[in-house]
Amino acid sequence: MPPDPNCLFCRLVADGDHVRSTDGFVAIRDINPAAETHLLVLPERHIDTLRDVAELPDEEAARMLRFIAEVAAAEGLEDYRVIVNIGPSAGQTVFHLHWHVLAGSALPGFH
Repeated sequence: MPPDPNCLFCRLVADGDHVRSTDGFVAIRDINPAAETHLLVLPERHIDTLRDVAELPDEEAARMLRFIAEVAAAEGLEDYRVIVNIGPSAGQTVFHLHWHVLAGSALPGFH
């Protein structure tokens, strides 16, 4: 899917300050962090939501997960949370697939 010129995250993929990048994915620091460490991991190509991952080749979907783990390791994170919001009622406000990687002492527990 080509970049969407109206998509904030497509612009950040092209021109943002990347913490880490690989072929197909980038990681950036969230400008409004919700934790001590708050990174966003984005596919370079425009994908609206996680629902659309079902249409991708299995290899590409697996590379997405590996890249998230590589980003966390590069940041020295051992304990962290990965969150993806799917749809507006779940909190997705930018419709370019992205994962929040959160770490730090202030994370509330989920059981």
